[in-house]
Amino acid sequence: MFGLEISSVPVILPTLETVLRGSFKEMQWIMNAYTIACTTVLMATGTLADRFGRKRIFMIAIVLFAITSLICGLAQSVSVLIVSRFLQGMAGGAMLICQVAVLSHQFRAGQARTRAFGAWGIIFGIGLGFGPIVGGIIVAVSDWKWVFLIHVLIAIVTVILVFKGVQESSDPQAKKLDLLGMITLSLSVFGLAYFITQGSDLGFTSIKGIGIIAASAVSLILFIIAEKNNAHPMFDFSVFRIRNFSGALFGSMGMNFSFWPFMIYLPIYFQSALGYSSVTAGSALLAYTLPTLVIPPLAERLSLRYHPGVVIPLGLFTIGTGFILMRAGSGAVHASWLTMLPGCLLAGIGLGLTNTPVTNTTTSAVPSTRAGMASGIDMSARLISLAVNIALMGYILIEGILSDLRSTFSGSLDGRQLRSLAERIAAGDAVSQASLDSSGTVVHAALVHGFGLVMLYGWIGAWVLAVASFVMFGPRRQARETSPVV
Repeated sequence: MFGLEISSVPVILPTLETVLRGSFKEMQWIMNAYTIACTTVLMATGTLADRFGRKRIFMIAIVLFAITSLICGLAQSVSVLIVSRFLQGMAGGAMLICQVAVLSHQFRAGQARTRAFGAWGIIFGIGLGFGPIVGGIIVAVSDWKWVFLIHVLIAIVTVILVFKGVQESSDPQAKKLDLLGMITLSLSVFGLAYFITQGSDLGFTSIKGIGIIAASAVSLILFIIAEKNNAHPMFDFSVFRIRNFSGALFGSMGMNFSFWPFMIYLPIYFQSALGYSSVTAGSALLAYTLPTLVIPPLAERLSLRYHPGVVIPLGLFTIGTGFILMRAGSGAVHASWLTMLPGCLLAGIGLGLTNTPVTNTTTSAVPSTRAGMASGIDMSARLISLAVNIALMGYILIEGILSDLRSTFSGSLDGRQLRSLAERIAAGDAVSQASLDSSGTVVHAALVHGFGLVMLYGWIGAWVLAVASFVMFGPRRQARETSPVV
């Protein structure tokens, strides 16, 4: 469900923009509301699961995910959908953190743990890999609402499987809920994402803009102070002294500086720049997502043989190389899914090499009783970096399109008109594109320029964090030493 929710919704964003009459920024918030909400509950859920039982909290989260998915499917406006996506994200975050904690407890070491996380990666990959085509087909043959409503049916089956197959577990030393830490971290992430997304409208240097980023910074400082002074923090900074944990955490962030946020925008490229239908765009996206289905078992075996400190940076380097090839493919004279294919495949392979070793490494680097906390920090790093980079990639895309339009229409349109056009082009507004450029050449060139900058950003982000991860893991001999008890 979590993988399907990530990859099926981006394909239907152009449809939602038309049907619900939403703007490009509102489409960003449909995705970002989900990721920010996930972040708000991750650590709290980890604590609650450790204290009251991981199986019990897991089942509650699945039921809530079904209910909120139903609300999303019944939404009649963008604002209602954004709010319901936030609620769905809270349930999804709780569901995700519990499943990782359950796996970490039920499969604690050796081959059994490797097989379990390999299977987890495959199932996650099924949802992720087939999500684009599922979303495209649903829009083509039925209604966009079923992209959300389908989770109600899956959740019923999942609750039954959890009830029968999952062992209950808890941490007898679990502490109280850290409400201050949860609130300050969430406000900080929301403020930063809001500043990036809405900054062009508010004015980055305006009183409102400066006030928002200042409040976000203050919230972050308060979060750090709260965690350092709390006897039982949800964010135990001592785990960052464990090199395996911190090296894997850079891997978490690297995926979300590149692969995951770009999944939001790649369907827009296929549909707006290449003129594909939702089904064709979903089919083209399979090259980007399907490698995540088949690579995780190989990644786990490679981690056992060569150590995660080699495999995780290699995965990020592979993602970055895929972005280089996608950038070249998008700029080809006769660009198509074929010119994008090599880069999409390579980026997907890199994600498959990185994803499950990161999850396994972060949870195995600490004692099993702290699995909830460790997976909470891991998922928080993923979702915070994802929320920020969804906003950043959207900003880069609009600015790239805008800079190309300025060079074409300098003097004929003012800055406000050009920015409005750039946002509508980025959102896939076919009517605006046709009125601006009947031949399509100007719009296509602007889109290619904008997406080229986004791919450049993803490439640099993946490679920088690959180096950071490799350095943090340190020498293989040191990385193999027993991790200290937290």
